[in-house]
Amino acid sequence: MTPAELSAQLLTIVNAALEARDGLPITIDDVALERPKNREHGDWASNIAMKLAKPLGINPRELATELAEKIRAIAGVASVDVAGPGFINITLDAAAAGALAKTIVDEGEAFGRGDLYAGVTINLEFVSANPTGPIHLGGVRWAAVGDSLARVFQAQGGLVTREYYFNDHGGQIDRFARSLLASYLGEPTPEDGYGGQYIADIADRVVARFEGDLSTVGREDQQEVFRAIGVDLMFGDIKASLHDFGVDFDVYFHENELHETGAVDRAVARLRELGHIYEADGATWLRTTSFGDDKDRVVIKSDGEGAYISGDLAYYLNKRERGFERNLIMLGADHHGYVKRLMAMTAAFGDIPYVNLEILIGQMVNLLRDGKPYRMSKRAGTVVVLEDLVEAVGVDAARYALVRSSSDSQLDIDLDLLTRRTNDNPVFYVQYAHARTQSVARNAAESGVDRGAFDASLLAHETESSLLGILAEFPRVVRQAAELREPHRIARYAEELAGSYHRWYDNCRVTPLGDEPVTDLHRTRLWLNDATGTVLRNALGLLGVGAPARM
Repeated sequence: MTPAELSAQLLTIVNAALEARDGLPITIDDVALERPKNREHGDWASNIAMKLAKPLGINPRELATELAEKIRAIAGVASVDVAGPGFINITLDAAAAGALAKTIVDEGEAFGRGDLYAGVTINLEFVSANPTGPIHLGGVRWAAVGDSLARVFQAQGGLVTREYYFNDHGGQIDRFARSLLASYLGEPTPEDGYGGQYIADIADRVVARFEGDLSTVGREDQQEVFRAIGVDLMFGDIKASLHDFGVDFDVYFHENELHETGAVDRAVARLRELGHIYEADGATWLRTTSFGDDKDRVVIKSDGEGAYISGDLAYYLNKRERGFERNLIMLGADHHGYVKRLMAMTAAFGDIPYVNLEILIGQMVNLLRDGKPYRMSKRAGTVVVLEDLVEAVGVDAARYALVRSSSDSQLDIDLDLLTRRTNDNPVFYVQYAHARTQSVARNAAESGVDRGAFDASLLAHETESSLLGILAEFPRVVRQAAELREPHRIARYAEELAGSYHRWYDNCRVTPLGDEPVTDLHRTRLWLNDATGTVLRNALGLLGVGAPARM
């Protein structure tokens, strides 16, 4: 019996009790089951009696006792206890609990998927680093987290578009072009320019690509050459680096397009129709204070140039016009102050802040080597970039390390730890557990153990009960990761599952010893072994991390 099946039956019982008291029915989300921290308290626990007692004007323990009596009649439930003020603790019999192993193997890649965002169009914008240099660690963190979050949304039925906002409009591109030109001419890096070996490399490549003799072109035209070709080369390098990191985007949206197609003017016109635009001091303003912002925002400056927010207005409207119901933007910690104005913008368009638009803020990443900060980069001066991290620990370890902690907390990554093949290295620990499930399956085949029989009641060892309970949690963890925008929950879950599997492996054999005959216990345990491999593989897949068959 899966938690979903048990929850569905609990919902029927609870709604019958509500109907008898003229109460309104509840939904499946209201009867979510949890694993008790103390396994002696059963397989599953519910606090539904305490949630409903007050609205019904009834003692929670009295209601819990009434519900428990009905739950005991569910096939596969071994016992039900009422604890404390009204907790309901449910213990399944071995057969009902063990049946999950076959369910997981039968469902394969589909196990853990849900329908939280079924059919919902989601635009997930992340990384969006300026095309003026390699992706630094902050962007790398969003690459790992953003791609994992997209996978999690898709696992919940979401129609996800991964989008990269290509910032090719503004002063930073001018500084980039001037830096390339200075390198070509052998001049010092401009005071506000970009340094690092990559600038010299890009400048050399621009010269190689340019059809003609740059030395015969005037300085102003030279700068335009370096701007056009240099940005194209830099962005090509960024896309290649991300691809090698396992991250590809569905849409690369150019900021220039907003200004060249009149999208800014259309956004201003829409807001003017809605009564939220006014003119003052020769400039055009958006009245964001009407929607919780601390001050109104200039949209078009007095010189006729668009202010920074003008692009935001046009881009948001563009996304909504493309049909995206939910739009998520992942920004660095230095953008925290933008949230209020962007939510005000959303409301000004008549949409719902934090629903039609969400802003996720990520914190800094620090690399450590020998216990000390690791900062130097051959490519970008003093900035550590994506290639540096991958070169140090590999793609799998890098992605896993960047995802396994909440993105709104600062992250320290120990490079030495991530290269160790030991259990204190979390990615090795989880990948090794998966490799072990594959090794057990290979050894089982050699010993004549197959999945030709399945008797769930035989999975009665305490480590099997524990392992089955953790396996059952996977769909709920994936749903929570999507709902809370926290893919790190899947990494932590995978580590818990790996630990439980290793303990089971130490206590329960899948292959017979010596001349022992193959029994249905061995065959049934192979189902449990393979179920664990399936869930580990599914979890790692949601993180964009490989699940090796051998290590």
